[in-house]
Amino acid sequence: MKTNSSLEFSRLAEYYSRLESTTSRIEITKILSSLFSETPKEEIPLVCYLTQGKLRPDYEGVELGVAEKLALRALGLATGLNIEKVSEVYLQFGDIGKAAEKLVSQKAQASLFSSRLTLKQVYDSLLKISKLSGQGSLDAKLRELVGLLNSSTPLEAKYIMRIVMGQLRLGVADYTILDAAAEAFLGSKEFRQDIEKAYNVHPDLGFVVSKAAEEGISGIRSIGVQIGIPIRPMLAERLESAVSIFEKLGKRELAAEYKLDGERLQIHKDGEKVILFSRRLEVITHHYPDAVELVKKYLKANKAIVEGEVVAINEDTGEYLPFQELMHRRRKYGIEEAMKEYPVSLNLFDILLFEEKEMIDRKYIERRKMLESVIEQEERIMPVPMIMTSDPDRVERYMQEAIANGCEGLVVKDPDSTYRAGAREFAWIKLKREYRSELTDTLDLVIIGGFHGKGRRAGTLGTYLLAAYDDKRNVFSSVAKIGTGFTDEDLRKLPEILKEYSMSVKPQGVESNIEPDIWFKPHLVIEVIASEITLSPTHTAAWDRIRKGTGISLRFPKFTGRIRDDKGPEEATTVDELVEMYKKQLKKIESEG
Repeated sequence: MKTNSSLEFSRLAEYYSRLESTTSRIEITKILSSLFSETPKEEIPLVCYLTQGKLRPDYEGVELGVAEKLALRALGLATGLNIEKVSEVYLQFGDIGKAAEKLVSQKAQASLFSSRLTLKQVYDSLLKISKLSGQGSLDAKLRELVGLLNSSTPLEAKYIMRIVMGQLRLGVADYTILDAAAEAFLGSKEFRQDIEKAYNVHPDLGFVVSKAAEEGISGIRSIGVQIGIPIRPMLAERLESAVSIFEKLGKRELAAEYKLDGERLQIHKDGEKVILFSRRLEVITHHYPDAVELVKKYLKANKAIVEGEVVAINEDTGEYLPFQELMHRRRKYGIEEAMKEYPVSLNLFDILLFEEKEMIDRKYIERRKMLESVIEQEERIMPVPMIMTSDPDRVERYMQEAIANGCEGLVVKDPDSTYRAGAREFAWIKLKREYRSELTDTLDLVIIGGFHGKGRRAGTLGTYLLAAYDDKRNVFSSVAKIGTGFTDEDLRKLPEILKEYSMSVKPQGVESNIEPDIWFKPHLVIEVIASEITLSPTHTAAWDRIRKGTGISLRFPKFTGRIRDDKGPEEATTVDELVEMYKKQLKKIESEG
């Protein structure tokens, strides 16, 4: 193995050409292993990053920021051709790399080989390009890229331009690079699992492979969970019924957690410093400064890594809102305004590090207890709702409850399972709904109850209980709670309209398992929209008609702003109509995240 002079970039380009010419994973692994053996140790991280088509690990967020137009301009300046000619060749190949190879090969040979490019030169130039920003940065990027191309052979130009445009196309997966590293530096396939585990808790290929090269298996086994370095998330498998989950896991008792309709976060806390990573390991701290403050205030640990879902909420009612509402928080600008308009709550479901203790090898049930002990619960930060049960029917009912509360379903977990970073296996199982009844029309529903408001809605009613009319039995059956879509004027006006119909006891002819703060005699009809009709273990509309022990409800109901003064309560949407809508609009769910 070389240990002094830099690897010539032409050698790396030759290896890339060999990789491109085969689809055999065994052959790809051999080629990479040979490349590693030829590369100076200090340059192994550079080879790993470039082979991934990157400059640094994902969580550092380093991007070249070279647009197609700029790349074509650089190619034109380096080859003395106008942009029209360069674009013509590019369109001919449909591949920036092949276009560069063709055009550079046509350039006068005298100017091609004035100096030999090294791997370090190319990498440093690309890293410099990625850091350029602000006024004059485009011209500076152009000069740097032209300089590289002026010193390139046709083959080198091919891969430089592909790297620049994020189109390396080698067909090399991260785990294939780990296979090659195990072969080159650890000397035995039995250590493959060790290097994979190291990568899953420290997903920086350059660091992990370099550690293998420098220190062998002892170095790999020394890699552990570290604040500031995201852990690749554990993923869940899917099954379609609670019974099949119990059969698969063979357990007497399982944990069932709400699967929320939000964004998964991995939260790293080190004193007053908090970093939020997305499921894709990108730093997204700047999108959720309010979540950062919640962690600082209510997570009682100096150092910790926890996982959870950040969910958009109606601040006045505490209700979960759809994922689409949360995505407004992904703005680059106007974060302060977005925080006010789209507040969030943090719902935590795992702890991976507590102070200096790694938790990933501990059982789920131990991690859950630790998590509950370090969160000072508040309305905006809490553990994800969870039950322990050995009854499949209880799990099914809990799923319907979760869906009625604005969740996607459940994640059922083996209480004895460890946290398998980067793995998708049957220790965690999503209980997916096989069917969804999408709602494409508005509904006219009757207000039968009200709940005192919170936050800005304190002192008035913030949420209402709605019913559909069961015309066969002449009763009003509860179907949803609604707290969104109301303007300040609506919130002022509705209690005044409803005042003469308020009652201290449930009105005759009303069916509801939910007890509101104030009952209303069925009178006022309002127009509502919702994302879908769902089964519900709580609401009484269509009880036992679709599934035993359940009624139907609405997911994400929202007031349209229209009070139906033109309709009496008996003219509201009927239970029969809701059942028909549910059945007609029932669609098979092909995939759900």
